[in-house]
Amino acid sequence: MTTTTGSREPVVAVRDLTKRYGDRTAVAGVSFDIEYGETFALLGPNGAGKSTTIEILEGYRRRTGGEARVLGVDPGRGGVDWKARLGIVLQSSAEAGSVPVREQLAHFASFYPRPRNVDATLEAVGLTEAARTRVRALSGGQRRRLDVALGIVGRPELLFLDEPTTGFDPEARRRFWDLIRSLKAEGTTILLTTHYLDEAAELSDRAAVIVGGRLVDIGRIDTIGSPADRIPVVRWQDADGRHEERTEQPGCLVARIVADGGEPTGLEVVRPSLEDVYLGLIGQHTLEEQLA
Repeated sequence: MTTTTGSREPVVAVRDLTKRYGDRTAVAGVSFDIEYGETFALLGPNGAGKSTTIEILEGYRRRTGGEARVLGVDPGRGGVDWKARLGIVLQSSAEAGSVPVREQLAHFASFYPRPRNVDATLEAVGLTEAARTRVRALSGGQRRRLDVALGIVGRPELLFLDEPTTGFDPEARRRFWDLIRSLKAEGTTILLTTHYLDEAAELSDRAAVIVGGRLVDIGRIDTIGSPADRIPVVRWQDADGRHEERTEQPGCLVARIVADGGEPTGLEVVRPSLEDVYLGLIGQHTLEEQLA
């Protein structure tokens, strides 16, 4: 398998990854790399193949074809030592133990050679006040925070985050974002899936979009989508009514509007968000599939 430029092998390297279930193809020839210290978002609608791809990379599911290496190892053959280098936060947890939160986290920490401080980890995910609460008594949001704590307490080299902030309130989400930034600053490589596009834009260096098992776009967050999808919109109001114009030079248009009629009412320049671009990509490729 070829790697990207530079002497260091990518933390994750995937080439033509394929997974079939009988006649159904869940993943169809997906290829991408994730570099050391990078936060990489894997985006796509439900059923697109994201979870299957991640489960293959985590070593939980066998691939049908293609190649994959995670931390230099084929994930289908990774042993206990390899798995100890991973942190995994699944979409949901079946864990409903009767032990207190801190005891549960300390137990998990004991599995790793260089774990994070248990109390500092509880504080980072906002569970300090629930440290003595039994796991089964936690609310849904608190359970999700415990999932995150269990995923990061071992100081993983590669952290898989599958919809990590589901059930978080806005304040908890912001606190979690700060935690992810601190992990990134420590050198942790992160693979993130999320339906919160603002979260992907805030945390990720690059993103890949999967639709129908195929990779339809990949790149830096500010380059995903076609140039046409990223054209800003200028809106304003004058004596003739409300106006809206898409332009690649919004500053020039604003200057012309002001020069022609003075300060307009309700002037705004709206640049498409990652969510706008993403929805455009999904709609375009869904339509192509329907017409094929």
